[in-house]
Amino acid sequence: MEFVKYPDRELLMMDLATRLAGELRNALRGNDRATFCVPGGNTPGPVYDTICGIDMDWSRISVVLNDERWVPESSPRSNTRLLKARLLRDYAARATLVPLYREGMTPEEAAPELSEDLAPHLPISVLLLGMGEDMHTASLIPGAEGLAEAMADRAPAVLPIRVAGEEEARVTLSLPVLCDAMSTHVIITGADKREALERAQKTAPDAAPIRPLLSNATVHWAE
Repeated sequence: MEFVKYPDRELLMMDLATRLAGELRNALRGNDRATFCVPGGNTPGPVYDTICGIDMDWSRISVVLNDERWVPESSPRSNTRLLKARLLRDYAARATLVPLYREGMTPEEAAPELSEDLAPHLPISVLLLGMGEDMHTASLIPGAEGLAEAMADRAPAVLPIRVAGEEEARVTLSLPVLCDAMSTHVIITGADKREALERAQKTAPDAAPIRPLLSNATVHWAE
């Protein structure tokens, strides 16, 4: 694991956006297409605000979320909604979005179809992950129903996840798909997340699902 500490969050967001764009350009030099896999949530929003304004061949880039809540795009809890508002605009509006939601289906019904649709876009070229204070990443959440299946060695690309106490289900990219990414970055901010990162390195993967991804990751942190 490479750990990069920044003096402030603004510099982190700008530097990370530039680095991700450079890696996507490099991926396109040797391939017809590249796949950019990104998290939802508010933390990476400023990265998206910057990278969408960087001019490159976005028409050859596929964008897929790490995970999605099983809600329509009209919901304020939809990661797809956030992605369209902050990343898939300006130059990046030319990118191809690989959806992780199917109207009128349950996540269990849709997961095989979502896995099949994602297959042509694998492996992931550039992966950006977040991490919760509970050491989860994507929707690989400790204690969630479906976690063991999503972390299994031969797991399908996309699997349903259900978290106790949450009204809506989720779908997540599986651990094998995330681990196969050509380049992996993790963005975290604040003292609590840094402490969680340190705990994750000493905790079993079922309790710290981020752990298997850290060995090949660059972690970007600012207070």
